[in-house]
Amino acid sequence: MSVSRFSTLQARVAQAPKPARSSEREVVVSIPNSRRPEPEQRQEQTKTSNRVLEARIRIHRMLIEEINLVALERLPKDEMRRQVSDFVTEKTREERLAINVAELDALVDDIVDEMVGLGPLEPLLKDPSINDILINGHQNCFVERQGKLQQIHVPFKDEAHLLRIINKIVAAVGRRVDESQPMVDARMLDGSRFNAAIRPVGVDGPLVSIRKFSKNKMGLHKLVEFGAITQPMAEVLAAAVYARKTTIISGGTGTGKTTMLNALSAFIPEDERLITIEDAAELQLQQPHVARMETRPANIEGHGEIRQRDLVKNALRMRPDRVILGECRGEEAFDMLQAMNTGHEGSMATIHANTPRDAISRLEQMLGMTGMPMTVASIRSQIASALDIIVQLTRLADGKRKVTSVAEVTGMEGDVIQMQEIFRFMRTGTEADGKIVGHFEATGIRPRFLEDLKAMGIEFPGKYFEPGRPQE
Repeated sequence: MSVSRFSTLQARVAQAPKPARSSEREVVVSIPNSRRPEPEQRQEQTKTSNRVLEARIRIHRMLIEEINLVALERLPKDEMRRQVSDFVTEKTREERLAINVAELDALVDDIVDEMVGLGPLEPLLKDPSINDILINGHQNCFVERQGKLQQIHVPFKDEAHLLRIINKIVAAVGRRVDESQPMVDARMLDGSRFNAAIRPVGVDGPLVSIRKFSKNKMGLHKLVEFGAITQPMAEVLAAAVYARKTTIISGGTGTGKTTMLNALSAFIPEDERLITIEDAAELQLQQPHVARMETRPANIEGHGEIRQRDLVKNALRMRPDRVILGECRGEEAFDMLQAMNTGHEGSMATIHANTPRDAISRLEQMLGMTGMPMTVASIRSQIASALDIIVQLTRLADGKRKVTSVAEVTGMEGDVIQMQEIFRFMRTGTEADGKIVGHFEATGIRPRFLEDLKAMGIEFPGKYFEPGRPQE
């Protein structure tokens, strides 16, 4: 039994063969070329983009004046695009605009996107290499590719143009943003996370942050393939999740916490009932029995807010086997730890912290936010008895994301929560191109939960935990 169950687990961790060199691998792992174009090339690009932008503005204005937009917008997108293309072609000939076929197609796409989509944001939302879109006023825009920020030109006409797009996004999901409520946090229709702050909060104009929703479910085997974690580490974590070991995934912003949570959740048995609680629904759990809940902000009168703590309390009345908390950052930590201590072992959550020890300190602070009369010793006792594993993720200077530490919470000694590190990433240097050099290694400590895994028929080779031995 032990051999068959372990073999099945290994097969699931490494379920996909490693491709020789797929384009997806190159997109995730490679470091973008940071060379700037020559000054003459930049000037030519600016002239071209300005020419197309001026043409788009003029022709768009003509389109509004001469065509029944209400009737046009009711047409199927292909038919709408054909009619807009005919109109744009005719007007460019009348005005003798010197634009080539590619610029003409881009002009048509821009106008169609402006009518039925999100205007200049549409190409960015469709680009699979972009993870984040960051707008600091209509003239200052950045994107993140492979963990690196790059400034780009996005052809917003003016601040009012950007505000129209912001209002279009928030109206589609039933939210509003104006001077009385200048900040909004929402989930876009495609699942992307959207945040905006307009004047007077945004001093230099509207500030927009879009964390794009990944449509590709990245399994644990992909994280191994990309070098974020090793095969032995992945197998140990997968077995721990299967064996209902409560896991906290810790890391900074953009380190891949949600991706790791999604990947590990694949090893939760399919006969368990899962309830997910999030601010913006991003989790893509792969089990058949998942109940999803999402928080709600207060309305314009300040009523109707539903907080994570309210959802955690409600979830415990819904007969969950495990509760999955998208992000633990406030007083809901108390109810979450209570659940982990009272029959909901194997629950999972993410937390913003830079080290496993820092994650413990953050949890202590969150428990203090509840205002309950608890001593430090009782708070730490709650944490030590609830948690089993802390997985630390870090985004390195070269943009790559790594699991830099896997630590086990072993209990209390006096008033101190005891932890032991099982795996870690050792950084050894930096190459000339900025690439971080390092390797994963075991610390030589065998985790205590191996006994529980052995009782379930899962055993690991001793070499997985040999100290100082670089892992592949």
